[in-house]
Amino acid sequence: MREEVRTVRTLLVTKVFPNAVEPAFAPFNKHLFAALQKRCEVDVLATVMWFPGAGMFARWSASGRRLAVPREETMDGLFVRHPRVVYVPVVGHLISGALYAASVLPYVWPLRHRLDVIVGSFAYPDGWAAVALGKMLGLPAVIKVHGTDINVLKDMRLVRPNLKLALAHADAVTAPSRALAEVCRSLGARSDRTHVVMNGVNTDLFHVRDRVASRRALGLPDGKWLLFVGRGEKPKGVQDLVEAFVSVAKAHPEARLAVVGDGGAIPACREIAEKHNLPVHFAGTIEHDDVALWVGACDLLVLPSWAEGTPNVIIEALVAGRRVVASDVGGIPAVIDKPALGRLTPARDIPRLAETIGLALDEDYDPEEIANLAPFGSWDDSAGEFLKVLEGVIARRPY
Repeated sequence: MREEVRTVRTLLVTKVFPNAVEPAFAPFNKHLFAALQKRCEVDVLATVMWFPGAGMFARWSASGRRLAVPREETMDGLFVRHPRVVYVPVVGHLISGALYAASVLPYVWPLRHRLDVIVGSFAYPDGWAAVALGKMLGLPAVIKVHGTDINVLKDMRLVRPNLKLALAHADAVTAPSRALAEVCRSLGARSDRTHVVMNGVNTDLFHVRDRVASRRALGLPDGKWLLFVGRGEKPKGVQDLVEAFVSVAKAHPEARLAVVGDGGAIPACREIAEKHNLPVHFAGTIEHDDVALWVGACDLLVLPSWAEGTPNVIIEALVAGRRVVASDVGGIPAVIDKPALGRLTPARDIPRLAETIGLALDEDYDPEEIANLAPFGSWDDSAGEFLKVLEGVIARRPY
């Protein structure tokens, strides 16, 4: 008799996922799990962090604005529910995992008999909660880490013990780079159950484009264009970049800067640009699919983050044939591993950032050569590797 092949039934639990309010927020999770859904069943709980009175801060904080996220929506064929998760601001790190698990349990409980595995995407509190729920329901749990959740949280005194506990008890851990996988192992993740699963790229969107045509489509003038794409917050380095651009613009009068994204640091960036009469274009928040045109229009992508994992925007830029200037943090050096691909600079060092950008602006390059050097596959390839990890933990599950 022919053996029946059973579809893997996966539950994703994460606070980093796009939504109707922030459609460009953490698109990598949407891309991966939309591709995974072509291979297996996927349920998504994209949580919204909440505390009593959070709505009063909607004008000033992303957490407050996210309360406008609908309870349910469909994105790229994925049915997504947005449970509200209780947390205590500032001082609640020690109990965040427990509060998270308790908040999503009413959503997970009805699914318990039709699930094979739970994935917590973000190490803490999401990954901690996934492991706790897995233990409670007798299901294997996988923690998918990104970068900030490991590189920053590991140094937080109240978080580190819970972070180590979750990684040690996870049935598998996946990381988007070798460097991050090693950090996970150093925090207690089992070596034989820690896997590198690289992020993918939508090659239908991100490919070598004609710069002139891209600029015309966006209404941009000629010049040497630098591009920042990401959350407009200080830890992403956007304000450092605008401050560094004061020196860059003096040495390179042809230089222009485009900032794609919004956040708390953008008003300060605007003030700096106005004070020094800098040629900076603030594009605000755009759909992720539109990022490809901005990448096509630029000469250099610049990402001076203070902490990172393996930023997908860097991968996308390289596949699109654009060199990168980025901070020497997290998994970035493992991606910009050849001088041809770009230059690295220390985080939070504005003079060095300005110097590095200036050097990169003086270097000509062939976009086709950059694209050919970028060793990244599609999101379907990434989903296939991730599914192998899920099948492995399911196979080890005692029935």
